Amino acid sequence: MAVNTASPQVLAGIRVLDLGSFITAPYAAMLLAEMGADVVKVERPGSGDPFRAFNGGLYSSHFQAHNRNKRSITLDYTKPHAQAAMHALLASADVVLLNVRPGVEGRLGLDYEALKARDPSLVYCAITGYGSSGPYAERPAYDNVGQSLSGWLSMFHQGSDARVPGPAVSDALTGMYAAMGILGALVERARTGLGRKVEVSMLEATVAFSTEPLGKLFATGEPVPFYARASSSQSFIVTCKDGARIGLHLSSPEKFWQGLTLAIGREDLLQKYPNRGARVAGYDALAVDLAQTFATQDRAYWMPRLEGQDVPFAPERRLQDLADDPQVQHLGLFYETTHPQYGVVKAAHRPVRYDGDNRSNFLPPPALGEHTREVLHEVGLSVTDIEQLSQQGVI
Repeated sequence: MAVNTASPQVLAGIRVLDLGSFITAPYAAMLLAEMGADVVKVERPGSGDPFRAFNGGLYSSHFQAHNRNKRSITLDYTKPHAQAAMHALLASADVVLLNVRPGVEGRLGLDYEALKARDPSLVYCAITGYGSSGPYAERPAYDNVGQSLSGWLSMFHQGSDARVPGPAVSDALTGMYAAMGILGALVERARTGLGRKVEVSMLEATVAFSTEPLGKLFATGEPVPFYARASSSQSFIVTCKDGARIGLHLSSPEKFWQGLTLAIGREDLLQKYPNRGARVAGYDALAVDLAQTFATQDRAYWMPRLEGQDVPFAPERRLQDLADDPQVQHLGLFYETTHPQYGVVKAAHRPVRYDGDNRSNFLPPPALGEHTREVLHEVGLSVTDIEQLSQQGVI
């Protein structure tokens, strides 16, 4: 596999079989791929991961977003003719990753006990919506289901508007926790030589991410108000005269509050809200005071004044603005790769740096079945074997 060896790849030598679709498993596998794992995405011939066709064709933006740095093979492993090839792939794998409803993996011949019997060192990760058992276990689950059931959506959406803002949250969190679980199992395997079954559910992952509101709920026994976090942390999003916005997060140090009042010329607020308790209790009124003040000048007027007083702030960026931000440019957050068939693909580098290096532009998202013959040859199939599989329609 051709990769950029100049960038640290801490998972080099680890092979992951990505048997997932849509987001959770593919995203977890991509996180491992960005750290150098050889991720082989196994897809059904003809259509592949359903995310491929979301924009038409077989290379949608949805697919690209969750499948960088992978190799794709097509193999209908449910067919008898494909079993030998699938067993060879499994024998080459350190990690197997899938996201299906409980029980489906058994019908596919991919249940943990069967694979463990063949290879006790295998790390097996099963991602579900609700866990492997229970009253909801067999229900279908996608991102908004996870957000709704976990309590997450209730903290970010109010009213009767049926529209849901923002990107997938439960899907991404579940993928991150799955990758974390896999990494832990690989570390343990390095000591013991034995693998693990790693299980992550969308419900458990999203609940686990709500550490602070859950802590407050359990400590007080009271429901957490909608703006409780913002009032406690003294967070605001203010709109300036030109319509541009600024995010503020004053936290608890008194110096930041004092610096803000100086920056905006509102020292009178020091008497109106004399301490943090008053500012927390008066959050709604303080938000109005700040909104009225910031509305008097453009954002370019306020920003140097806030910076000059060491106030924690940032201009609100839209995604399309990020590439022009000086700090984003300095960090080198974005990269481009070129797929020989589909052209330029843009993405963000991994957020983890090794010895200062965040580069993760090893491979562009693969075309469907782009690496089928290459990978099958690597796991021991001959040219004749591969050609026979092609004639049988299983690759």
